[in-house]
Amino acid sequence: MQRFNRKLAWLPRFRIRNRLTPRLIQALLRFSQIVGTDKPLKYDLLAQNTVVYSQGASVPVRIIRPQGKAQGVVLDYHGGGWVIGNAQMNDDLNIAMVKACNVAVVSVDYRLAVNTPIEDVMQDCLCAARWLLSDDCTEFVGLPVIVVGESAGAHLAVATLLSLKQSADLLQRVSGALLYYGVYDLAGTPSVHSAAAETLVLDGPGMAEALQLLTPGLSDNERRRAPLSPLYGDLSGLPPALMFTGELDPLRDDTLELAQRWQQSAPAEVHLLPSSAHGFIHFPTIMASRVLAYSRAWLSRQIEAKTSS
Repeated sequence: MQRFNRKLAWLPRFRIRNRLTPRLIQALLRFSQIVGTDKPLKYDLLAQNTVVYSQGASVPVRIIRPQGKAQGVVLDYHGGGWVIGNAQMNDDLNIAMVKACNVAVVSVDYRLAVNTPIEDVMQDCLCAARWLLSDDCTEFVGLPVIVVGESAGAHLAVATLLSLKQSADLLQRVSGALLYYGVYDLAGTPSVHSAAAETLVLDGPGMAEALQLLTPGLSDNERRRAPLSPLYGDLSGLPPALMFTGELDPLRDDTLELAQRWQQSAPAEVHLLPSSAHGFIHFPTIMASRVLAYSRAWLSRQIEAKTSS
C-alpha cells in the first residue's frame, strides 16, 4: 500500500468546488461505459436496468442476478461524492459479490446532487429500499437483505436505514450493513477539519467547503441533524455492521465515531487500514483484495445466519 501511495501522490485530488467539473467527469464515465465491454455478460450474468416504484416515487436501479436461485439480496449505493457515478460503475464489485455469495445485487441509480438537492437524493435511496423490502418486490420477498455503501454511498445507506425506522417491519428484513469509508457528519468531523494539504485521492483542505456546497443555506447545527448527518441519529434497532476506513483518509473519524455509537445498540466491527487512503478497495493491492474477500465472507455469514434462524 505504501508503494502504491507513491503513485497516488502524483495524481490530482478529487475536488468538488463547482458544478462544472463533476459534469465533465460524469460525461467521461458514461462514455467509457458505452464503449466498454458488458462486464456481467463476460461472467455469464445478465444486468437489468429498470425503474422501481414505491409510495408514488420512482428511481432507476440496475439488477445483477446469480445464475441460480439467489440466497439473499444486496442493496448497493455507489460512491462519487454525491455528484458523479451511477449504478453501473460498481459492476466489478457487484459481480464479485454475486459470484462469491450467490446473491442478487440491486444497485441504486439515484439522482446526483449537481442538479438535485441532497434531501431528494436521499429520497431516491429510500424509495429503492422501500420497494425492495416490501411485498411490491415479489421476486425477492423473504430473502435477507444486506445494505452496502461506499463513501457518499455509505452516507446514503445509513441515512436510508435511519429513515426506515419509521417502518419497523421493513427494517427488520435488513440483515446487515457493509460500509466503506463513509461520510456521516456533513459539518465535518475533526479529521476533516484538520486534514493537511498533502492528502491522497481527496482534497482534504477543501472537504469542509465541499460539504457546505452540498448543503447550501444550512448552518453547521442544521447540517448535523439526522438523517442528513447519520452520525447523530438514533442507531438503535439497526442491523449488525462491518465498517472499513483508511488511516490516511480525511474521513476516517466519520467511520470510527459511527462505529463507536453503533456498538452501543448492535454489533459493529470496524477496521482502520494502515497506510490507506480513501477509495482503497479499488486499488491493485493485496490489502484491498483481502478486505473485499473478508467483506464477502462476512456478507455470506449474515445471510446464512438469517436463513437458518
